[in-house]
Amino acid sequence: MIAPFQTTILPANDTSIVSPVEISHIKREAHLTRRIKIWLVFVCLILFLSLFLGLYYFTGMFFKPPQGVSSNSPPEEWAMFRNNLSHTGTTDSRGILPHGEVKWVYSTGAPIHSSPAVANGTVYFGSRDFKLYALDAATGDKRWEYNAGAWIESSPAISNGIVYFGANDGKLHALDAGSGEELWEFEARYAIKSSPAVANDLVYFGAGDGTIYAIDAVAGKKQWDFETEGRIISSPVVANGIVYFGSQSRFFYALHALDGRRRLRFKSFDPVFSSPAVRDGVVYFSNFFGFLFVIDGNARNWPLEHKFKPYWIQLWGFGFPVPAPSPQSGFLWKLRIGKRSNSSPVVTDDTLYVGSDYKLTAIDIRKRQALWEFETEGAISSSPALLNTVVYIGSEDGMLYAVDATTGEKLWHIATEDQITSSPAVAGGMVFIGSHDGNLYAVR
Repeated sequence: MIAPFQTTILPANDTSIVSPVEISHIKREAHLTRRIKIWLVFVCLILFLSLFLGLYYFTGMFFKPPQGVSSNSPPEEWAMFRNNLSHTGTTDSRGILPHGEVKWVYSTGAPIHSSPAVANGTVYFGSRDFKLYALDAATGDKRWEYNAGAWIESSPAISNGIVYFGANDGKLHALDAGSGEELWEFEARYAIKSSPAVANDLVYFGAGDGTIYAIDAVAGKKQWDFETEGRIISSPVVANGIVYFGSQSRFFYALHALDGRRRLRFKSFDPVFSSPAVRDGVVYFSNFFGFLFVIDGNARNWPLEHKFKPYWIQLWGFGFPVPAPSPQSGFLWKLRIGKRSNSSPVVTDDTLYVGSDYKLTAIDIRKRQALWEFETEGAISSSPALLNTVVYIGSEDGMLYAVDATTGEKLWHIATEDQITSSPAVAGGMVFIGSHDGNLYAVR
């Protein structure tokens, strides 16, 4: 039997009934609450991302450069361009100072632009006769030669019994330093005039294709590369885990040594052909049109700095109510040293020596002014070397000069038969330098 339909009548004062209006209001409140929570999560993510990017770009908290990356020349040796990975151009030798006597001369028959390197009693250098030479540093006797098949203007670097150098056919060569036997070669796209630096089992060098390369020093395999917008003739410096170099792109760069991530892109306004020097975290380099720049080696760009900065400068210049533009990241100071400079500086605690135009200049780093100038009869493309209180430098007038580092007075000179663009290497009480007359000179 089916129960009859029953209707339950609720009391008039029962509040459990929710009106459609109230239901709509509750839904709106719930929706608003969800939106607030989503916005709070979004804002927190933005803040977290901003914090992360700030720490990433402006600190080394996540990817700190390895401070121990270094491969300086041993005492009494000059095993790479500018002697050490900071390219300071100085040596700690306290031995006998050369006095200007030519001990021996070795002829290659073609101009020598490559700067010599000295290691384990052997002097290594390249020539435009396509060959890299290894000579007995004491006697000038040839130990071996290697035909690279192209001009060699890059200066060699010796590390762990291997000599590394580039050639104008775009190949980086690695040879056994004792025998000259080829171990491997790496091919870039254009000429390699930049001199290699070796640190942490990596070989760093620039090429005419506008790229800086990091190559495994043993296997010859590329680990990373970084492209710029101009040829790279500047030889890289590796200091405190950072690679520094200039480019024809009118910028100077600082990269993380292990993975090539950019830390600083500094506008040099003109091409940089010279190589930098680093001392106590400060980087010194000159551009082609004669300005010496001094920058903080640990500085980093703020995001899109070189994209937004020109607009900021224009707004400020037209009188808009914006703050005055700050100097670009890393800038400390600059000084006009001449009309042209290809020379790389020598840096000591308080003095910098650099060539420009037809002169060698000593600069007081603290006062930021010239102490003295030494004039030659030819342009100076050679980079100076400092031993104790004497600065050595070549000139396109064909002379190798020894200059008193304190007074700027000439102590002696030797004459070659053509211009000198090679830079001197000082080791074992002798100065080694090449000339466009095709000869390598050993001076004691």
